[in-house]
Amino acid sequence: MIRPQWEWVLLDTEGAALAAPTSPVFTTQFDAEQWLGESWRGLSAQGAVAARLLHDGSQATALIELRTG
Repeated sequence: MIRPQWEWVLLDTEGAALAAPTSPVFTTQFDAEQWLGESWRGLSAQGAVAARLLHDGSQATALIELRTG
């Protein structure tokens, strides 16, 4: 059985994917969204300005901006 994979691509100010920090791979969309909700401030402090959720390699949600103010 192949499990679905959910993963965030974290983006810089120019929209390029960051090499670090990286997202874990999740088996549910709920877990992926919960992780981003708990982690976005730290990710933003490390240079991520937006995130895109991928489901098995395809974009699953609209771009989410990570803002602190």
